[in-house]
Amino acid sequence: MADKLRTLQNLEAQQARYIGTGHADTTKHEFLNNIVRDSYASYIGHPPLLGYMALGMGESREKVRAMMVEKMVRGVGAPPESSALRRETKGFDIRQDTFPPDEKRYGRFNQ
Repeated sequence: MADKLRTLQNLEAQQARYIGTGHADTTKHEFLNNIVRDSYASYIGHPPLLGYMALGMGESREKVRAMMVEKMVRGVGAPPESSALRRETKGFDIRQDTFPPDEKRYGRFNQ
């Protein structure tokens, strides 16, 4: 009984300390995001591994590092439940509570 309690206490301590270990309410998407971000952080943080990957890709280390930082920020994409909502309200700006101006009249990027 004491071993089981100690194991649960250790698990709770790990989950409180490290976000990537997850908890009972962690979704699959959150867990995958944590794995992807931890992996890219590890690749970036170990220069020999980064150099090996850059050599294999035929790019400079700095360019590969920048690509990995971008992928790390992006994660695995939008959560599944919000992507359907995003499709329905495409172009809706919640801060302004209005739709953007007509692209034909104002240009796509306000050029």
